[in-house]
Amino acid sequence: MKKVLILSFGMFALGFDAYIVAGIIPGISETYHKDVSQVGLAVSIFTLFYALSAPVFASLFAGKSVKKILLYSMLVFTIANIITAIAPTFTILLVSRAIAGAAAGLFSPLAISAASELVSIEKKGRAIGLTLGGMSIGIVLGVPLGLYVFDMLSWQASIWLLVLIGVVAMFGILVYLPSIETPTPPALFERLKMFLDKKVTVTVCITFFASISSLGLYTYLSPLIKEFTGTGNLMMYLWAWGFGGLFGSLIIGYLIDYFKKPKTLVTIILLILTLSITCIPLMINLPLLRYLPFFVWGAMGWASQAPQQHILMSYQPNNGSSAVALNSSLNYLGSSVGATLGGGVLAFGFGAISLIYFAVISMVFSILLQFYSVKSLN
Repeated sequence: MKKVLILSFGMFALGFDAYIVAGIIPGISETYHKDVSQVGLAVSIFTLFYALSAPVFASLFAGKSVKKILLYSMLVFTIANIITAIAPTFTILLVSRAIAGAAAGLFSPLAISAASELVSIEKKGRAIGLTLGGMSIGIVLGVPLGLYVFDMLSWQASIWLLVLIGVVAMFGILVYLPSIETPTPPALFERLKMFLDKKVTVTVCITFFASISSLGLYTYLSPLIKEFTGTGNLMMYLWAWGFGGLFGSLIIGYLIDYFKKPKTLVTIILLILTLSITCIPLMINLPLLRYLPFFVWGAMGWASQAPQQHILMSYQPNNGSSAVALNSSLNYLGSSVGATLGGGVLAFGFGAISLIYFAVISMVFSILLQFYSVKSLN
């Protein structure tokens, strides 16, 4: 599992990058004189290019050295963040976010697939959970630290901190990761057959709608908290969400290995996730309890990914890398769609409370598909 920790640290950098922007939106808005809904494009474009690049790269680089691909993708990711930090215009910033997203789309699914190859069969669930846990740790530790740097210095300083993390991740991959190869790519017909498999399609659509709700809502956490509480202080809410994500990511692998019923776990997770989002406006002004919905939201949102990856690998045992890439793609595509729709909601003046309603509607679609999967796709 020590080698898996190297991959987990790389995911730490991705988690930091994907979620810090939601916290520094006010600073970016002020620098480039853009409103919040426009700055939300920085999140949308990152996640969109992540979604588009993941399945393409999974097939394009199959059969190549995992170590080299992970190293080069982290290098591009780090360079892109350097450009973000020094971007003279908002357009260049968006371009840099697109490049960073594409590099993350290459790194993430390959890291998850590699983690499962580095351990024995009975530890695969834990390995996937630990790798995904690196991303949630990037939120628990990285995002609050980045926000602190933002408050003390500037949003650009937060990005420079991310650059430093990327450099450390590259060093770890270069020195400690063993040389393994990705699986040989299947024939084109076999790849198309996987994408048209009803079981795979329904599973990734469940991920898609849950992501629209969970990650899309997270993007606009700043205006949401400000509308509900009258304060722009996000720190405690981000801590609650991030610690929930860490808890969910680390515990879910053990639950998968122990109960061996990932579909049942996904059903429970989706129901609790919906309940937690619904409870935000009801509990946010209650002492102590105000943070509970955010903790549960983070825990369930992050816990949902590992069993979904596990389910897809069982559907496509000979094409696990592409299946994982497809799920990661739909996860971040959902985030991009959620962030874009959320920006539209705010731009039309509906208010941040409307984001909760849209999130719940999206979760209903996800739950209905999950019930169909449990009942008809066993």
